[in-house]
Amino acid sequence: MSTEPSLKKNIAISTLYQVLLIILPLITAPYIARVLGPDQSGIYDYTNSIQTYFAMFAALGTATYGAREIARVRGDEKQRSILFWEIELMTVMTSAACIAVWFVFIALTNQYKVIYLVLTMGLFSTMFDISWFFAGMEQFKYTVTKNAACKLIGVALMFLFVKKQDDLLLYIIIITASTMLGNLSMWLYVPRFITKVDFKKLHFRHHFHETLIYFVPSIATSVYTVLDRTLIGVITQNKAENGCYHYTMQIINMMKALTFSSLNMVLGSRIAYLFAEEKYDEIKRRIRDSINYILFMGIGICFGLIGVARRFVPIFLGAGYDRVITMLMLMSPIVIIIGVSNCLGSQYYTPSGNRKLSAKFIIIGAIVNLTLNLILIPRFWGYGAIVASLIAEGVITVLYFKFCKGYLTGEDLVREGWKKLVAGILMLTVIKILDRGISSNVIALLLEVAVGFIVYCAVIVLLRDTFVSEIVVGKILGKRFPIRKKDR
Repeated sequence: MSTEPSLKKNIAISTLYQVLLIILPLITAPYIARVLGPDQSGIYDYTNSIQTYFAMFAALGTATYGAREIARVRGDEKQRSILFWEIELMTVMTSAACIAVWFVFIALTNQYKVIYLVLTMGLFSTMFDISWFFAGMEQFKYTVTKNAACKLIGVALMFLFVKKQDDLLLYIIIITASTMLGNLSMWLYVPRFITKVDFKKLHFRHHFHETLIYFVPSIATSVYTVLDRTLIGVITQNKAENGCYHYTMQIINMMKALTFSSLNMVLGSRIAYLFAEEKYDEIKRRIRDSINYILFMGIGICFGLIGVARRFVPIFLGAGYDRVITMLMLMSPIVIIIGVSNCLGSQYYTPSGNRKLSAKFIIIGAIVNLTLNLILIPRFWGYGAIVASLIAEGVITVLYFKFCKGYLTGEDLVREGWKKLVAGILMLTVIKILDRGISSNVIALLLEVAVGFIVYCAVIVLLRDTFVSEIVVGKILGKRFPIRKKDR
């Protein structure tokens, strides 16, 4: 069968999936936040953060490394088959070792034993997660359709069976089981892309060494994506604070998905292929187009969240989550910051083979974040963790940008960003003016979102921003929009 992927189709499929990942929390989070409350939500956030460490050691750097290696040989059925089994069997071995240690941890812990036992399914999910293979093949429909179906089933089960605070364990079972089933379902399609191999001739040592290179930044990244949740729980001993931080990050993660996740997931594999073909000019064009889109979405979302947070949080989460308002406003710039670094990481550092260099930058950011977490969390709780994350991500983005060998320049960022920044500031100003004269949260939120979106897009168009001329008109509509030279 033909395995030549369509980039436009993959972006469309991936975007639809990311939209689903945004819509589902928009449906489930308000319900779960009200049913479980801040304390129970905080328990899940804390215990899940512990399980995440074991899952990272189980996976090592397979997700990124595996996708990159498969992308490089996707046209060679025999070679990709060998690579698939070598990488997957290595993951099975590392996962089995981590599961053994996990059970020792459960035996020694005095709290949340049953929850930890249920979370064991998450480690088995890691063991059989082969989404990296389909990412490398750029066959995203196989991962998206099954995962989407399992997530929808999980959502239905949540509404059917999670009815009160005591249903926390049932909620965790549904989440972990649906994820595991989604990963297992992908195996149904493996025979379409691989052939039989001689298992006696497989070699793992080289892959283990390489995945460790990819694993180091994963561990470093966990310092400010997972450890902050653990430290909030350990230092504050306040389950509600963990709950508030959990929902703040859930909202931010939805915005990340909308801003850059689908784009980078698809283009990362394509650019790995382009590096193998030495098509460097095309790579630069793709990175700059990506940054244009990311800045358009990121700046709009950042200023939009700051503007509507006071109205949005009470409607979305209900009572008891007032601290989320300030947390969300503080955290909103991270969508832009991570958008830039994630683009360079996914579309330059990883596909070009510069993962060691990017790992050093991530380690520096992790050290900065850990230091600031230990200083700020005891005094400012969740707010301190957010400030630490913003500074650490800013350090990483600056380093990524400085050493990307001209694949993204300061001129690119200024040219693609300043008009969007003006539009974002004007949008926020209009939202704040509207906010003063309306008492109803629902009416205010609807009006602010609608008017804010119109203002942002109108300013972008009036300023003849390159997102309109080059991406919307030039690439999507297939036409050229007249731009004066001085606008560039």
